[in-house]
Order: sequence, then structure tokens, then C-alpha cells
Amino acid sequence: MILVTGGAGYIGSHTSVELIKNGYDIVILDNLCNSKYESINRIIELTGKEVPFEKVDLLDYDGVKAVFDKYDIDAVIHFAGLKAVGESVEKPMLYYNNNITGTLNLLRIMNDYGCKKIVFSSSATVYGITKVVPVTEDMPTGTTNPYGSTKLMLENIMRDISVSDSDWSIVLLRYFNPIGAHESGRIGEDPNGIPNNLMPRICNVATGKMEKLTVWGDDYDTHDGTGVRDYIHVLDLADGHVAAVRKTFSTNGVMTYNLGTGIGYSVYDLIKTFERVNDTSVPYVVCPRRAGDIGALYADCTRAEEEMGWKAKRGLEDMCRDTYRFLINNPNGYSE
Repeated sequence: MILVTGGAGYIGSHTSVELIKNGYDIVILDNLCNSKYESINRIIELTGKEVPFEKVDLLDYDGVKAVFDKYDIDAVIHFAGLKAVGESVEKPMLYYNNNITGTLNLLRIMNDYGCKKIVFSSSATVYGITKVVPVTEDMPTGTTNPYGSTKLMLENIMRDISVSDSDWSIVLLRYFNPIGAHESGRIGEDPNGIPNNLMPRICNVATGKMEKLTVWGDDYDTHDGTGVRDYIHVLDLADGHVAAVRKTFSTNGVMTYNLGTGIGYSVYDLIKTFERVNDTSVPYVVCPRRAGDIGALYADCTRAEEEMGWKAKRGLEDMCRDTYRFLINNPNGYSE
């Protein structure tokens, strides 16, 4: 059985569906602080399988231990954690306590129960400000905010654990910019509060919740002057987690993989594609660059293809179309 922490969230819910489709039994652990229980209902609806759910916070050591007592867990996919970059700058202690302490609790309990296989949800933020693209896994790391620092610290903690005990099998997945939704339109991204990421803001403009999109800078050294990022469909990302958990059953040690498309899409690429495939309009206004933003960041995903047999299959049109379908089908997210 696979334990999916944070399995009610955006990436966790899509990965849970793909795990079940690939024959895995799962149990979802989530404290629902940034997700909604309705996503569990949708996972059950899409897969036709009952999904055990435990509302537990990873800071609750005894609560997590009780989950391991209750289920025979073979491996863990670990999504759970706070993830808003801006909030992490405002509340660093909250982020360090939640993300580091919660994961340490999980790792200690896994070790005690002899469950030594984990896929960790890391992030491209561990590369910090890089001037070389595409980014490979061997490039230097460094972070610019507490959220990214928690990811990098946890990567290093897991490497140290692996050095101390060769029985561990750890896959660190550094993924880039997940967008899109399940093609059914039943599960997707339902962020709390005002979204910071580009795609949810495009959606808010397209549906009239925001008047205009702010484009931060159009004078970068990119093909159209706007910032370039590696956007990946959440279902491709979910497939990457299935490949990664499979990898933990065949190889010990620590393996690190970028998950992206390897293609750099600009802000204007995203806006124009979204407008075209969804026959809608996204008005925008250009403002000066934000401090700390870089012109381009996209991945080299060769290692993931060579070692896990994984490669992103969906393009930008799919990402934009599927995002909008979920939005139209669920105008109030999971709150209806």
C-alpha cells in the first residue's frame, strides 16, 4: 500500500487517481489546511475505488504513528507541506516548523516501521537564481525564500539518512510549473485565497473575477520579452510520481529527477494559447519587472527519461484547455 501525504491537494489528488489506475492500493493522509475533502469524493468517483482517508497533521506524531499501525504501508509519496513563497517570507517560522518538523516525524515513523521507500515532492526553487538553461540535476543549488529552503533542507536530510542506512530508497522530484487538470473536469486546482501563480490568475481574468492580468516585465532577453518558464501538465506530473514510486521498489539510494517538459513557454505564449483554445479573452497590463524574477527557467529532463522511462506527453494546448474545463465545470471550485 502507498501512503500519499497531501493526497487531497492539487498534485496529490491527480497522482492518487493515476496510482489507482496503475493497480496500487493507496491511503491518503491530509490535514485539509489547503485542500478540501470533496477532492477525495472525486477521486473515488473517477476510479470507482474506495479510498481510505485519514485527516491527520504530520505535526501530530502519535496521529501519524496510528496511521502506520492501521495500514501496511510499503512506500510513501510525500506532498504534504505549506507551499506559498510569499507567505513563507512573511512567516518563516511557520514554514520551517511545518515542513521540516512534519517531514522529520514522517521519516522517523517510517524508519521505525521498516518502511524505507519515499518519493519526495521537491521543487525547481532549489536551483535559486540560475542564469543557465536548461537546468540539469547536477547544477548548484541555492534558495531565495524560506519555502525553497525547506525543500532543499529536506533533500539534504534525506541524503544524510540514505548515507547512514543503505536500505533507504529515496526519489527526489524537482518539478517546475504544474498547470492543467484532469481531462474529466472533475479534479483540478482550487487554490485558497488570492492566487500568486500565473495560470490561476489568467483564469480569474477569463472568468471576470479580476479585471486585468498583470504581466511583470516585457524586456527580458527571451523570444518575446516576457518571462519564460517550464509548464507541465499535472497529469504528466502524476505519471512521473507513479514512475518514481516504481523506481523505489527496484533501486536503493537517492535519485534526483527534474520533471518538466524541457520547453520554455513565455507569459505571452500562455496567454495567447489560453485565449485561442478556449475562445476567450485575457486582458493584461504590463508593469515593470519584480525584484528577483529571472528571465528564463526550464528543465533538462533527460535523466528522468533514461532512468525512469518517463517523459511529458501533453502540450501547452492541453494544459490550457483542461484548466479551463475544470474552471467552467466548477466555478466555485470544490465549495459547491
